[in-house]
Amino acid sequence: MARPVLNTLPKPTLKEKLAALSNLPRFFKLVWETNHWYAILDAILRLIRSAIPVSILYIGKLIIDEVVLLSRGTGGDHTYLWELVAAEFALAIIADALSRATSLVDSLLGDLFSNYTSIKIMEHAAKLDLDQFEDSEFYDKLERARQQTVGRTILLSQILTQVQDIITMAFLMVGLLAFNPWLILLLLVAIVPAFLGESYFNDRSYALTRGQTPERRELDYMRYLGASDETAKEVKLFNLSHFLIDRFRTLSNKFYDDNKKLSVKRASWGTIFALLGSLGYYTAYVVMILKTVEGVLTIGTLTFLAGSFRQLRSLLENILSRFTTVSQGAIYLRDFFDFFEIEPKIVVAPKPVPFPDPIKEGFVFENVGFKYHNTDSWANRNLSFTLRVGEKLALVGENGAGKTTLVKLLARLYDPTEGHILLDGIDLREYDIMDLRKNTGIIFQDYLRYQMSFAQNIAAGNIDEQNNRPLIKVSAEKSLANLLAEKLPGKYDQALGRRFNNGIELSGGEWQKIALARAYMKDAQLLVLDEPTSALDARAEYQVFQRFAELTKEKTAVLISHRFSTVRMADRILVLDKGQQIELGSHEELLHKNGRYAELFLLQAQGYK
Repeated sequence: MARPVLNTLPKPTLKEKLAALSNLPRFFKLVWETNHWYAILDAILRLIRSAIPVSILYIGKLIIDEVVLLSRGTGGDHTYLWELVAAEFALAIIADALSRATSLVDSLLGDLFSNYTSIKIMEHAAKLDLDQFEDSEFYDKLERARQQTVGRTILLSQILTQVQDIITMAFLMVGLLAFNPWLILLLLVAIVPAFLGESYFNDRSYALTRGQTPERRELDYMRYLGASDETAKEVKLFNLSHFLIDRFRTLSNKFYDDNKKLSVKRASWGTIFALLGSLGYYTAYVVMILKTVEGVLTIGTLTFLAGSFRQLRSLLENILSRFTTVSQGAIYLRDFFDFFEIEPKIVVAPKPVPFPDPIKEGFVFENVGFKYHNTDSWANRNLSFTLRVGEKLALVGENGAGKTTLVKLLARLYDPTEGHILLDGIDLREYDIMDLRKNTGIIFQDYLRYQMSFAQNIAAGNIDEQNNRPLIKVSAEKSLANLLAEKLPGKYDQALGRRFNNGIELSGGEWQKIALARAYMKDAQLLVLDEPTSALDARAEYQVFQRFAELTKEKTAVLISHRFSTVRMADRILVLDKGQQIELGSHEELLHKNGRYAELFLLQAQGYK
């Protein structure tokens, strides 16, 4: 098997990093919206903590000087010494308490932020169009946005820590500047190479991670296929486990090799840069020791300056390194905000027209065509027909003929690329889209099997009525799912699926009856069944559609089925081929025409002989 070729991206430049910092105000706005009291408390705690390190160092200096004086017999009593020790002890306790409080606030704010941004993503995703979800580029953006919902408050913590460390540095630098300003320059010379190296490897890590996004999704998909209750049957039957494992191993090994190369280089150069930093620190330390031996500095001042230099070195390393991390995080934030810049192509009318109640004339397709994003081929083209009020229209055609796409256009899940769909003489785009969908009941062939209760699975057809148990039961009776509910231990409260405890798995036909019940949860004027009975036998499907015909009297309905015994029950039949309509009429009319419908009908009839 060929090794995957991973996407590579150029590393961000310093200009791009600085530009990415413009994402931070929007980020802080989100944090503020999450919980502004936690955000304020976090900032206050860090501000107080910034003054503690220099205070502890200075008190330590006073303690050592006092001990030296007392040991020489030139000091007073021990009261002042123990007061200093008590003060340092109190500061240590306060520092620990503030650190724990900050970690607690960070953790709580992080959990809330993750929840808040996840909800924001789901809310925005709900506004986007169906065909956008069918685009791989969109899915990459969605995946990267999801990744930003977890741990993004680490960025907030890093920024506040950055400010905290800068303030702490200001306090510590006062002593060094008073002693010898050249030590600051020595500090910079020792630290800058490490910063540049860290910045370089962070850039490479970002480019590698971002470039792996599509393959990471494939890796997750392989993991799902290889260990899922929904896929286990076919994986075992077709002996796919070795294929899936090999593909997973190939991808994961490639990711491991790429990450290993980068990590080894980073560790090697990091060791060299750390050596330079240590060399700078000990050069300064030697200078301080010599000044102390000469009597210019007291021992206490030596410890204070040495401690200050050591902490300054550590803080400066952290600040410079964190700048790269923060700017990197700000670049990742661009992925998050880019997702929210995606706008739906289905535009809601500024002054939407209420859905007609009842429909008077019906639907009219006027030269309707549709093609999917990033493709030149037409899924539907030149559709011109009328769906009359109360009419049962069947759609017939081979797989890929455009039947489901036509239905999605009717429900305005897609907007036509060309042409118009009229409802009572008004373009479908002019109607309130939510009102349109409330009046449209559709069950697709790829309906979802929700790992929820029996009642919740039916209520999914009209979730506003999830607590309306009488309506749920009536809907179940209409689809014949009520007979199944009576057999289950938990009746309508029985958990379905194997994902959660006490769940019961159903057969394909049983699931389809539940899915059909969803269509009856709405008092919809337009009902569509898109091959939802494919798992039923011929007799059961005939009974379902016969019952459907009885229950949808005076309602407009569209049926899609490959069984002509069901199709012939429709008032008219629309035959599609390669997305275009080629025949339209009743069962008898189309047989008499002896065209494509008659050909398909006879082919299926021969199969039953």
